[in-house]
Amino acid sequence: MSRYFLAIDIGASSGRHILGSVENGKIVLEEVYRFWNGMDHVDGTLCWDVDRLFNEIIAGMKKCKEIGKIPVSVGIDTWGVDFVLLDKEDNIVGQTVGYRDHRTEGMDEEVYKIISEDDLYARTGIQKAIYNTIYQLMAVKKTHPEYLEKADAMLMIPDYFHFKLSGKKVQEYSEATTSQLINPVTKDWDYELIDMLGFPRGIFQKVLMPGTTIGNLTDEVRELVGYDCKVVLPPTHDTASAVMAIPTNAEDTCYISSGTWSLMGVEMAEANCSPKSEEANFTNEGGYGGKITYLANIMGLWMIQSVRNQLAPDMSYGDLCEQASHETIQAVVDCQDSSFLSPDDMVEAVKDYCRKTNQEVPETLPALASVIYNSLAKCYAEKLEEIQKITGVKYDKINIIGGGSNAAYLNELTAKYTGVGVHAGPGEATAIGNILSQMLEDGTFADLKEARNCVADSFEIKIY
Repeated sequence: MSRYFLAIDIGASSGRHILGSVENGKIVLEEVYRFWNGMDHVDGTLCWDVDRLFNEIIAGMKKCKEIGKIPVSVGIDTWGVDFVLLDKEDNIVGQTVGYRDHRTEGMDEEVYKIISEDDLYARTGIQKAIYNTIYQLMAVKKTHPEYLEKADAMLMIPDYFHFKLSGKKVQEYSEATTSQLINPVTKDWDYELIDMLGFPRGIFQKVLMPGTTIGNLTDEVRELVGYDCKVVLPPTHDTASAVMAIPTNAEDTCYISSGTWSLMGVEMAEANCSPKSEEANFTNEGGYGGKITYLANIMGLWMIQSVRNQLAPDMSYGDLCEQASHETIQAVVDCQDSSFLSPDDMVEAVKDYCRKTNQEVPETLPALASVIYNSLAKCYAEKLEEIQKITGVKYDKINIIGGGSNAAYLNELTAKYTGVGVHAGPGEATAIGNILSQMLEDGTFADLKEARNCVADSFEIKIY
């Protein structure tokens, strides 16, 4: 009889409940529930509706009962940096603000009044991104200090959902590192830094490693879903889960976790917090087994999603990718430019960049897509060079994992611009990594090496 493990993978635009099992030596996935996600405008602020999301979590868990496939355990992964504040009665304090909100504008300068940018990188190894938790907390401190006074706990988004399932307040390591408040050596909160910034240290919860069982479902949740199971922490930051599912055990492996964001990097045993690493804007986020996912955060398919949603929301990404491949426009944009982070009009942002740089302006959706795909591939090539300089390793291939691995034209361009082979797949890498961490905790695999070998045997990997 199959043993099922439930990954709840919540991205910035959608969430999925995916059951994983091993049958005849191969990993089998079954999507049982899917739901929409997105930020809502609440009183001029971009917020997540965590109550609605938790209701979706419960609805998907009920589906498992309906189809007669009760999971051994469940784990949730999401995007990074965002959090909730809870009071002593576990009520949310203030709003659950999303990372694309503009509240953090100028908060970097407030942080740098206390600690310099260079010293902050040397302490944490996390690249500067204006939406990092450190700047969000500074925004709360500056605009709503009463929230921090009232708060009894700070939980990152997936940790909040795990708390709602299990009743246990803990902080998972990979997600915690996106806060820019973790010491990469001790792999715990940098309490000295937290004190310097004037954040209440009591709100920060115990940091646990992915693969840890934190308990079972609460009585209330058991009654709602109709069964009991363990709650196991996967790498709750979706990138760290995706990296677990790289289908190779080669020591020198370069990857791109391709989705709303493109995360390009390598796995390392120890963080690189050097000035050279800071200058190249690489980040040392946490991974499974306490490893470091050393990577650059690139704007990614958010740009494609935005222009498609504006101009042809019913067009499939496969069709858009195919149409873009026939375009001849040569223009490229800087994917890392801040103008593409959260524009009101992505189409106009791309056109405006081309005008300002005296390039041909894309006028159709396929032309816009072609510009974005070429720009991403060019950025990947530049980052590959930087990674090779910093690590001293020459990489002969790139493993592209995640939903973006299905974008054939982008894969072709990546091979062309980087000059190395591209191995694309699996597409459901984040959910697979989530499931692998649960399977490893349950003893399905002896170690991550065996688990990755099984991934390579179970899913189609396309080579470009």
